[in-house]
Amino acid sequence: MTTGDLRPTPDAPDDDPHLWLEERESAAALAWVEAQNAATRAAFCDDAYAADRDALKAVLDRPDKIPHVTRRGGRIFNFWQDAANPRGVWRVTSPESFTTDAPEWDILLDLDRLAEEEGEDWVWGGPSTLPGTHDRAVIRLSRGGGDAAVLREFDLTARRFLPDGFFVPEAKGWSPVWLDRDTLLFASAAGAGMANSSGYPRAVRRWRRGTDPLAAPVVFETWDDTHCVAVAVEHGGPTERVWFFEGDNINTRFRLGDQDGPKRELDIPPDAVLYGSGARHGDWLAVRLRKPWTVGGTAFPEEAVIGIALPAFLAGSRDFVTLFEPAPRRVAHAPFWCGGRLVLSILDDLRQVFEVLTPSPGDWSREALAGLPEVGTVSVLPLDQEPEESNGDLLAYAQDPLTPPSLLLLRPGAAPRLLKRAAVAFDAAGLAVSRHDAVSADGTRIPYVQVGPPGAAGDAPVLMTGYGGFSIPMLPYYDPAAGKLWLERGGTVVIASIRGGGEFGAAWHEAGRRAGKRLAHDDFAAVAADLVARGVTRPGGIAAEGGSNGGLLVANMLTRYPERFGAILCAIPLIDMRRFPQMGGAIWTDEYGDPAKPEDWAFLAGISAYHAASPDRPYPPVLILTNRRDDRVHCGHGRKMAAKLQAMGYGAVHFHEPATGGHAGGTDSAQVAAFKALGMRFLRDAIGWEAAG
Repeated sequence: MTTGDLRPTPDAPDDDPHLWLEERESAAALAWVEAQNAATRAAFCDDAYAADRDALKAVLDRPDKIPHVTRRGGRIFNFWQDAANPRGVWRVTSPESFTTDAPEWDILLDLDRLAEEEGEDWVWGGPSTLPGTHDRAVIRLSRGGGDAAVLREFDLTARRFLPDGFFVPEAKGWSPVWLDRDTLLFASAAGAGMANSSGYPRAVRRWRRGTDPLAAPVVFETWDDTHCVAVAVEHGGPTERVWFFEGDNINTRFRLGDQDGPKRELDIPPDAVLYGSGARHGDWLAVRLRKPWTVGGTAFPEEAVIGIALPAFLAGSRDFVTLFEPAPRRVAHAPFWCGGRLVLSILDDLRQVFEVLTPSPGDWSREALAGLPEVGTVSVLPLDQEPEESNGDLLAYAQDPLTPPSLLLLRPGAAPRLLKRAAVAFDAAGLAVSRHDAVSADGTRIPYVQVGPPGAAGDAPVLMTGYGGFSIPMLPYYDPAAGKLWLERGGTVVIASIRGGGEFGAAWHEAGRRAGKRLAHDDFAAVAADLVARGVTRPGGIAAEGGSNGGLLVANMLTRYPERFGAILCAIPLIDMRRFPQMGGAIWTDEYGDPAKPEDWAFLAGISAYHAASPDRPYPPVLILTNRRDDRVHCGHGRKMAAKLQAMGYGAVHFHEPATGGHAGGTDSAQVAAFKALGMRFLRDAIGWEAAG
């Protein structure tokens, strides 16, 4: 066993006999994984599994699914995957052609061909194109779907990678930004001393064409324990403006400067979020507050969105105006600028409302985005990739659990225009969507959405999911996998909006963060109990699934509330809360706490399912799915949990780990379909559901 990263944490509560499974590629660990994989395949990969896998792959590969697009330099770009192009193609068409039923796509890069020619397991990570001309791009490519990626310059005219172009070796980092045709600003962990404690970049460098990127001058750097640095450039104004960001999931420091580095820090609360409109669109700032802030003689409440002209702010004015005033369970989520207008996505008791504000020196005018569906989930985003090139056009993706997505074009002053509608992925006849509330351990109301046959059956097979972390809201959406492999067969799906998410703003997130994470888990268990109390099902009929932070959630259902569930599907999970910082998770200590601090370990121990697992408990069957190429959540979490449970004598503990796929669980439709079908096949078997069809 190697040392260094695998040394036990000081004052660890046990000797961790399974520490060797954190060795991602060691011969002993891989032999254990392969034995586990073989046993799981023998148990569940039968003809029914194969039929599910193939049916889901066919759905994911449909040629009439909606392409996700951006406009760059007046052209429509899309990355597309289907049965003929499993790795995908980067392609482009005209706006006029895109609105037709059969757009004429021009392929710029065939990733399948590239992977074959170069003998690499390349996975698309996205492009950063040169503003204005958009004839050059720096493209992120990862091996096997990991977060770490190489950066390579691509010529869109010649349709080839430039052998002497910009190139950065594989490392974690962010897409670079162009200063001009021959200069980039980039944040990458590549190079000595450039990675922070989580393996992410801790510096921004300015890189001139023809020079060594690892020797590029650093224009901004931060401490090793700072979780993130990033950079953005505004083009099109009288002077070039560069924004520098450093912080974590809660606190960020915003600095303004130029290509030589930051010149001044903006005086706003560190836990607030700043949105700038750009020099071309009038130099305005909007700030979303996480906590109350008194400034310029005015007290603004938490969750307020306030605005001011940037030149006035820089000159010392603090005369902010209120752009959004929150109310109980009414918050503005992720505002953004588009064409000089501020778009507010408002969650009003989980009902979505969109408003567009146009700033002016005297006042900000306001209008609603009319014509959008009032039921379900709508995502609104700018059509143009570059804010300075935007004319205000927006795209809206609308869906609900029983209605496949539609793509609409929203132009200022015009009614929404339907561009595309996805085909039906599963038979939803006789199904209904309803909203309910459970009462958690501390009396808090926890909303959840139920999808399935109406009426209280008493023994409905329920697939229940949640997340509860990082201020990410869980809203009901159209899920082809759950629809095809669960709902279509007569099952019921439940989506729980537990604390820790962003459904009701910062207070909802804060209540489920750090020591509150235990309450978030109580919330999920309360929803399971409510389903039984309402007569929908019985405890043994509830199959819980969750991934990543949701994997931590369902692992705690296994150890804390085993009597409320019939089966647990724990995917790409975070489980060992003692060693998660040593396994690349130091970036999350603001969300969970720092186990090296005794006061934090005091509450983390209560949600560390790896340490809480004990023999002779009535644990339901569990399948743990990890991925060897997941460099975001280490596969050691799931490996060790499975090994510990099996060593305790639990027979119904299964494990599976594909060699590639990354944190998403798959990089193409075949991998995703196999991942999903295995999970569904296990859950149906574990709860004793003999599904029809």
